[in-house]
Amino acid sequence: MEYPEAFELVFQSSAVADDVVVVRRTAAAGAGGFPVYEDETGIVRAEISDRGEVRMMASGGHQEIGVPLLARALKPF
Repeated sequence: MEYPEAFELVFQSSAVADDVVVVRRTAAAGAGGFPVYEDETGIVRAEISDRGEVRMMASGGHQEIGVPLLARALKPF
């Protein structure tokens, strides 16, 4: 199956605008067998299913993982 190369994860913020993080597909697969995506820092990691379901993954200790409101697939450039 073909999976998108990148997603925008939209998190609710207390600021005026929501926080948007772009994550790109890695070579790894998560526990559900779907691709793992991460941001350019490697801190924000998520397994995203073929139905757009997001499972956030800890990338280090002491993280409080937020759940995104929305995952939008990005079209290739």
